[in-house]
Amino acid sequence: MTPADLAATVLTAARAVFVTRGLDVTLLPETTTVERPRNPEHGDYASTMALQLGKKAGVAPRELASALAEELSSRPGIKSVEIAGPGFLNIRLDAAAAGVLARDVVLAGEEYGHTDRLAGQRVNLEFVSANPTGPVHIGGVRWAAVGDALARLLRASGADVGTEYYFNDAGSQIDRFARSLLAAAKGEPAPEDGYGGAYIAEIAEAVKAGNPGAAELAEPEALEVFRVEGVKLMFAEIRQSLDEFGVQFDTYFNEKDLHDRGELQEALDRLREQGHVYESDGATWLRTTDFGDDKDRVLRKSDGDWTYFAADCAYYLDKRKRGFDRVVVMLGADHHGYVGRMKAMVACFGDDPAFNLEILIGQLVNLVRDGEPVRMSKRAGTVVTLEDFVDALGVDAARYALARFSSDSQIDIDIEQWTRASNDNPVHYVRYVAARTASVARNATEVGLSRGEPEDFRPELLTHEKEHSLLKALGDYPGVVATAAELREPHRVAHYLEKVAGEYHRFYDKCRVLPVGDDPITDLQRSRLWLNDATRTVIANGLGLLGVSAPERM
Repeated sequence: MTPADLAATVLTAARAVFVTRGLDVTLLPETTTVERPRNPEHGDYASTMALQLGKKAGVAPRELASALAEELSSRPGIKSVEIAGPGFLNIRLDAAAAGVLARDVVLAGEEYGHTDRLAGQRVNLEFVSANPTGPVHIGGVRWAAVGDALARLLRASGADVGTEYYFNDAGSQIDRFARSLLAAAKGEPAPEDGYGGAYIAEIAEAVKAGNPGAAELAEPEALEVFRVEGVKLMFAEIRQSLDEFGVQFDTYFNEKDLHDRGELQEALDRLREQGHVYESDGATWLRTTDFGDDKDRVLRKSDGDWTYFAADCAYYLDKRKRGFDRVVVMLGADHHGYVGRMKAMVACFGDDPAFNLEILIGQLVNLVRDGEPVRMSKRAGTVVTLEDFVDALGVDAARYALARFSSDSQIDIDIEQWTRASNDNPVHYVRYVAARTASVARNATEVGLSRGEPEDFRPELLTHEKEHSLLKALGDYPGVVATAAELREPHRVAHYLEKVAGEYHRFYDKCRVLPVGDDPITDLQRSRLWLNDATRTVIANGLGLLGVSAPERM
């Protein structure tokens, strides 16, 4: 019995009690939940149904709890129900009801943990979005791992998700990039406000190779060649790096397209229609202070040039026109000041900034070796890049390490810890269980032990306390996934997997799955094989949500 099944049983029992007592059934919620008691000795699950409904129904909560406990105790799978405090219900399942979860998990396979909690939501999730003027640095790598995991979580919870990478390929930073490339191609120092690093020289050489004589053209023509071709090469490199990291986007959106299609003017016209645009000192302004911003924002400067903020407005409107009702943007630690103006902009469009736009701010990441920060990249010169990070840890460890921590906390990633094959390395600890469960399954086949047909499964045999603890942990998985998706916190999945790994190790130490020598195969061993394989399913599914592989051998 899953927590969702038990919650449905509690709700059905409440309905029966209400009908029997002539109470108003319209007071009953459409759904309810059950929770784990803080103290496992109090039972398998707890329900606050009586506390929630007692006063509304005109019945003392403890009296209602007593009636619910009596009704629930008669339901299949319920071993006992106890009343605690003012009306808490502490529920224990019988071994068969608890054990059947192992079969359900195995049969559900990759779908186990998926819910429809967020069904009907169309979410545009934008993350990384590094400027195309250099390789993806370590801060962007964090968003690549967290953002991709969040997209997987949202989809597992029923949302319709479109992932998006926004290339800022228009504006002054591209001008500086082009001048830096041209200087490198001519063997000159980088401009004072330009970009350095070996990658600039590499791209400049690639542009020269594909466009002989480009560096000798008149400066305006040369800059245009190095701008167009350099950005194209940088795009390709960024996309390849992300692809090798296991991150692909549904849409790669170019800022330049907004300008070329006239969408900035369209956004300005829409905002003007809403009555929030005014002219001052020759510039065009958006009155964002009406919606809590600390100052109004310029959309078009007095010289006629558009601002970055104007492109932000056009980009948001473009997403909404494509049918996304929720726009989620993941930004770096230096973008806190961005939140107020963007929320105000959404309100200026007539949307609800509390619903239609969500901005997640991530904190800094430091890569550490021998207790000292790793600061310099071989190619970028000043920062650690995606390639540096993966070279140091490997893809699986890098993705797990970055997704394991709340994104609003600054983290240090210790190369030594995350590359050790030991239990103090969290990703090794979890992936080792994936490998061990696969090994048990292989060895079972070699000795002729199989799970048998689903209808022959004997869940009532799983009575050992370690079996029960592991089953409870496996049953929590759908709720963990749903909560992680709703709160935008993939790290909850990582911490949950480590808990499951611990429960499995304790089960494995106390509950033998395989027969010894020529001992006959028993129904208990078949039942434990179901539980072993259910654990493999949950570990593999959870790691999959984090974009981490679940090995069959280590």
